[in-house]
Amino acid sequence: MQIYEELVARGLIAQVTNEEEIKELINNGKATFYIGFDPTADSLHVGHFMALCLMKRLQMAGNKPIALVGGGTAMVGDPSGRSDLRQMMTTETIAHNVDCFKQQMSKFIDFGEGKAQLVNNADWLLGLNYIELLRDVGACFSVNNMLRAECYKQRMEKGLSFLEFNYMIMQSYDFLHLFKEYGCNLQFGGDDQWSNMLGGTELIRRKLGKDAHAMTITLLLNSEGKKMGKTAKGAVWLDPAKTSPYDFFQYWRNVDDADVLKCIRMLTFLPLEEIDKMSGWEGSQLNRAKEILAYELTTLVHGKEEADKAMEAAKSIFAAGGDSENMPSTQLDDADFTDGAIGILNLMVRCKLCKSNGEARRLIEQGGVSVNEAKVTDPKATLTEADFAEKGYVIIRKGKKVFHKAVK
Repeated sequence: MQIYEELVARGLIAQVTNEEEIKELINNGKATFYIGFDPTADSLHVGHFMALCLMKRLQMAGNKPIALVGGGTAMVGDPSGRSDLRQMMTTETIAHNVDCFKQQMSKFIDFGEGKAQLVNNADWLLGLNYIELLRDVGACFSVNNMLRAECYKQRMEKGLSFLEFNYMIMQSYDFLHLFKEYGCNLQFGGDDQWSNMLGGTELIRRKLGKDAHAMTITLLLNSEGKKMGKTAKGAVWLDPAKTSPYDFFQYWRNVDDADVLKCIRMLTFLPLEEIDKMSGWEGSQLNRAKEILAYELTTLVHGKEEADKAMEAAKSIFAAGGDSENMPSTQLDDADFTDGAIGILNLMVRCKLCKSNGEARRLIEQGGVSVNEAKVTDPKATLTEADFAEKGYVIIRKGKKVFHKAVK
């Protein structure tokens, strides 16, 4: 099976332009393609995960990735999938985030000589002359067509700023620039980016003639991938300082039964033949499939050693009632205690198991919190320093599957 057919079989392709030409490019390693990442945080999260895995697959098949980090477009903000205006970032914050992205991307993509490239659209967008851009590029876009795009339609009632309205033009200009300067002949993106990407393909045709070959493809899961990045605790980051390898492992270990095989098919590099054999798995076998998914993805992001630790910790916690060696932990200090005690609500927030005292209170009232396997029923309960004395820590369990060690 060639790479394009494998992408289809894995459920990664939603819609394309010029499928036969795209197939020819990808299967013969002739594609120079780009995927864009707006640096709105100092870490990538699991919503970016599918795009990174896709870039890795295509590079392994001989194609050349361009990872475009949107240092320029981040100063405008993408309205797609948003109900309000993004918070504006400083150039220093954006530059820091760009550096963090490249370090994390290097685990997936080979940026060696003559291989993948990382570019920052700030390098060409920030120097544009506004009047020249309006005359040269703006004339190629129909406002009527832009307003029909889903990314704009969903914002019209709540308000769409003129700043954000420019995003499609800037993203389209990116493709034109990459086409002319880097020979980029293919762009990938999520289904929420389809209108923006078609704008880029049309801009190339309008500016360079109908014989200019630039093509577009969208990914099936990207909108779901963005949902993947959110949990009750916030985003699931690829940076181990923000989401520990154990928590990352547990996130994938706890995916819904209905999603586990889809995630294995789309995100892991296991052979399709091996995955097909799992299609009939039920009950406890699905738990095994979740372990496979969690282990494979943790290995990909954090390495085999951390994946082994996370797997061992997860198994020992459930089998032995709390082997805490590799369990996520929070180090408490004297300032966390008042008169030698800390309230359970404050402790839950301090360990980042809840965002607020109110959330922690509701969880306790619902019977979802235990300390050292004793259920906590009183939101006013406190733990004294003596409670930590025997082992030097206590183990908090949130729900059925989240364990955390508070160390004193």
